[in-house]
Amino acid sequence: MPPLRTSALLALAVLGVACSSKPLPDDKLAYAGHWTGKGVDLTITEGGRCSYHRVSDDGSVDVNAPVQSFDGDDFVVGLAFFNTTFDVTAPPHQQDGRWHMTVDGHELVRVDAP
Repeated sequence: MPPLRTSALLALAVLGVACSSKPLPDDKLAYAGHWTGKGVDLTITEGGRCSYHRVSDDGSVDVNAPVQSFDGDDFVVGLAFFNTTFDVTAPPHQQDGRWHMTVDGHELVRVDAP
């Protein structure tokens, strides 16, 4: 196989490993679902994928990547060394019959569970 083709296949294999996600730990399954709040839309799957969209006066932020790990209540999302930590000051909890969570200072309500 020509060297360029071998290098391209190797790069795709490495990217595939970096993009793979692992399921959420059992003690973090409450994070899974579709969460919304003022200007924020967050979806976390039981399979470990995260989709985050935030709109503010400063512009918008989009993150679509696997959940890499949890650090206490916070969760780290990204690919390889390119990641971001979401600061969870109020982990998923029930209040008035609905699930709530505060992420990066935004109060979110779960509108759809997995």
